[in-house]
Amino acid sequence: MVDHHSHGHRHHVQLKKGVNMIHVDEENGCVSIRRSRPKLLFFLTFCSLLSCCLLLVPSFFSFPTSTFSLIYSYEGEDETLLNSKVPLCASVSNGTICCDRSSIRSDICIMKGDIRTNSSSFSVFLYTDHVSSDLVTRKQEKIKPYTRKWEPSTMATIDELTLISENTNASTIENRHNCDVNHNVPAVFFSTGGFTGNVYHEFNDGLIPLYITSQKYNKKVVFVILEYHDWWVMKYGDVVSRLSDYEPIDFNGDNRTHCFSEAIVGLRIHDELAINSTLMEDNKTIEDFHDVLDKAYWPRIQGIKQEEPMEAVDPEKPKLVIISRNGSRAVTNQELLVKMAEKIGFSVEVLWPDKTTELPKIYRSLNSSDVMIGVHGAAMTHFLFMKPGSVFIQVVPLGTTWAAETYYGAPAKKLGLRYIGYEILPQESSLYEEYDHNDVVLTDPDSVNDRGWEFTKKIYLDRQRVKLNLARFRKHLVRSHLYVMAKKNQSQTRAQT
Repeated sequence: MVDHHSHGHRHHVQLKKGVNMIHVDEENGCVSIRRSRPKLLFFLTFCSLLSCCLLLVPSFFSFPTSTFSLIYSYEGEDETLLNSKVPLCASVSNGTICCDRSSIRSDICIMKGDIRTNSSSFSVFLYTDHVSSDLVTRKQEKIKPYTRKWEPSTMATIDELTLISENTNASTIENRHNCDVNHNVPAVFFSTGGFTGNVYHEFNDGLIPLYITSQKYNKKVVFVILEYHDWWVMKYGDVVSRLSDYEPIDFNGDNRTHCFSEAIVGLRIHDELAINSTLMEDNKTIEDFHDVLDKAYWPRIQGIKQEEPMEAVDPEKPKLVIISRNGSRAVTNQELLVKMAEKIGFSVEVLWPDKTTELPKIYRSLNSSDVMIGVHGAAMTHFLFMKPGSVFIQVVPLGTTWAAETYYGAPAKKLGLRYIGYEILPQESSLYEEYDHNDVVLTDPDSVNDRGWEFTKKIYLDRQRVKLNLARFRKHLVRSHLYVMAKKNQSQTRAQT
C-alpha cells in the first residue's frame, strides 16, 4: 500500500521576520512572495524585479537549495517552468563529479574518468591527475541512490555511498585501488532497499526510474545494485535484461574493484508511475516502457501457454479481469459481480495475485483483457500491463479518493487507458455497520485523513471492506461493454477496408 502521509504539498520558508515569505506550492509548481499590505506600485515593481532575479538568488545568497529546487521538482508542476530549465549536470567534463540535488524526489551524481569501486568502505573513487591551484586534493559527495528523498524515515534505511574525487601524482598513484574488473560501458548505481517488496514501489521507485535513467544507453550499461536481493533479480530479471546486456553487480556482496569511465549514481524519477516525455532524450513515454514489459514477458508467456492453457472463451465476448483481494478492501459480493458481468456479455476471469505469483502470468491475463476491475491498493499497479485503449475501473473505498486518483487514476490515463474511478457510498462500506451514520468517518473522510497517516491506515485501509451496490455499479459495466464492442467493431471495419 502506498504511504500517503509522506507526500506533503506545501512548504514555507521565512526569510526575514515580518517582511517577505517565499511560498512554494509543490502541487502547482508556483512561487510567490508575500508581504503584508504592499502598495500596488511597489508590489508590481517588486514582482518585475523578482522575475528577473529569482534565478540569480541562489547564487548570491545562502538560501536552502531545497527551497528553490521545489520549483522544478517533478512532472506535477508547471510544465512551462519545468521544460525551460536546462538539466543540471547535462554536460560533465572528464575527471569531475557533478551532483544534481535540485529534485525533491531524488539526487543524481554523474562521474566521468578513472572510476573505481570500493565496496568495503561504501565508496566510489574518481582519480584524476588534473593540475589545479586548489589546495584541496580530495573532495567528497554523499548520496543515497533511492527515489524517495523527501521521506527522512525511509531514506534513513538506505545505504549511503561516498563519492571521492582524488587528485593523484607520481607519489600517490600507487595507492589507487587496482582494477579487478574493467568495464567498457557506463554504470548506473541504485538501491533496491526501502519499500522494495511492494509492487507499487517496485515499479514506481525502481523499475520506471531505472528505465528513465538507462534507456538512452540502449542496453550498453551495467547496473550496480546496493542492498541487492536475489528474489528481486529473479522477479524482475526479464525486465532488467531488456534494459542491460550485462549481469547486475551486487555492490555490497562483491568485494572486487570494478572500474568504469562513466557512472550515474541514483535514478531519475518524474511522477507517479509515469514518464514525462519532454524530459526524455528520445521523447520516450510510459507506452514505451509498456513495450519493454511486453518484450520482457513474451518469451515466458509462450511457455506458460503450453504449461497452463487458458479455458476456452467466446472470442466474440470482451474479456473482463477482476483483481481480487482477501481481507481488507475485499469485495464481499464478488460472486454476484461476476454473474452480473457475465450477463452483460463479458467473459470474466478472477485473479488472486500475491507476492509469489509470476508477473508474466498476470501480464498474460491483463494484456489480453479489455476491462480490469480492482479495489484501490498496490495491486492496481498492474494497470501497467494493460494495452492502451483498455478500460480500468478502480473501486475507491471511503477515505482513499485522493490516493486512488494520484497513484493510479491519473497515471492510467497517461498510459492511454479509459479510466473510471468508482467512489463507493458510505452504505457500500463495512464501516457503515461500525459507526454512527453521522460520524465523520462516513460523512467527512478528509477530516479523518487530516489527523494523520495512522488514522487513515487503521480505519480506511486495514478495516474496510466493500459491498458493491450492483445496480449502481452495473451502469459502468454496461458503458464499458458498449465502449469495448464499439472499438472492436471499428477495428474490424478498418481491417476489412
